[in-house]
Amino acid sequence: MPLARYACDPLSSRGRRFAEPPAPTRSEYQRDRDRIVHSTAFRRLVYKTQVFLNHEGDLFRTRLTHSLEVAQLGRSIARTLLLDEDLVEAIALAHDLGHTPFGHAGQDVLDACMRGHGGFEHNLQSLRVVDQLEQRYPAFDGLNLSFETREGILKHCSKRNAQLLEAAEPGGVAARFLCGQQPGLEAQLCNLADEVAYNAHDIDDGVRSGLIELEQLEEVPLVQRYLRQAMAEFPHLKGKRLLFETIRRMLSEQVYDIIKASQAALDAVAPADVDAVRVQPPLLCFSPEMRAASTELKRFLFAKLYRHPQVQDTRLRAEQVLRELFEIYINDSRQLPAEYTQTEDAHRACADYIAGMTDRFALREHQRLTGKQLF
Repeated sequence: MPLARYACDPLSSRGRRFAEPPAPTRSEYQRDRDRIVHSTAFRRLVYKTQVFLNHEGDLFRTRLTHSLEVAQLGRSIARTLLLDEDLVEAIALAHDLGHTPFGHAGQDVLDACMRGHGGFEHNLQSLRVVDQLEQRYPAFDGLNLSFETREGILKHCSKRNAQLLEAAEPGGVAARFLCGQQPGLEAQLCNLADEVAYNAHDIDDGVRSGLIELEQLEEVPLVQRYLRQAMAEFPHLKGKRLLFETIRRMLSEQVYDIIKASQAALDAVAPADVDAVRVQPPLLCFSPEMRAASTELKRFLFAKLYRHPQVQDTRLRAEQVLRELFEIYINDSRQLPAEYTQTEDAHRACADYIAGMTDRFALREHQRLTGKQLF
């Protein structure tokens, strides 16, 4: 199927930081995806927290299953909008590679530990993983991904870090944060697919955990609509099947909404190519009504799930684990693997090592070094 004129065309990629001959049977973005799937950081996502720690149950989402769900949603939408599916998949599979153990709690701890030493941003860490920390090739560090995949991975970036990246790579992936431009449509799509995926699966995991009751979801108009539709069509449906049918309908409607609203925005602007996309406001979007409904759902999840006392208790213990690990490593570099001691920036090395840990490895290391068992 041909690509739209405003899609990112692998034949017109801005290339890689280190020149390589093209792959004989794969596009540049297919090659990126394959390198990501075979990376060490990607495998570690299977034991990294989304909301619930891995040991709390085998059926809760992890960073890996979340990334797969984002990729599936993104590809479905990209196919209809004639965008490059392989680029969407590559960005989706890589967007959380820099996430710490224990989810956002880990990011907050590392950012606090790195105060005065450059801070910590998980999006920037994902880029750091694919640019530097993966060590698989003889000629360069990192995975040497294409510009477009790297740009999509860097979803957010502070001005200070954008300036540092721009100084090292003029006109590179951070330039758009300094000149107020947008990434390509495939990157914009991944941002939306990420939001759709985590809203849906956090409802599923929240109910499965017992922290949210199905009846509470009737407070949320977006969920209420599809819950009532499912009950009207299947009056005897209840429990898991009712929940799954509600989420399925909600996911489908959000996908159709993104397709319709985005196509309308693209038709109105009619960008001639990907460069024309960059100077416009975001063109991949929800309708105003769906945006408001999604925002209300996020508020519900923050209040009822992410700030639930049980989740907060787990968060506090996770923060203690990582904070104490950081203090140990920074004060005794002998506890670090050798490759993390061969740098002048000891704080960044500690952050890199901890950010790469899985939940269970961090807990095991903490218990080994402190004698404490917090979980």
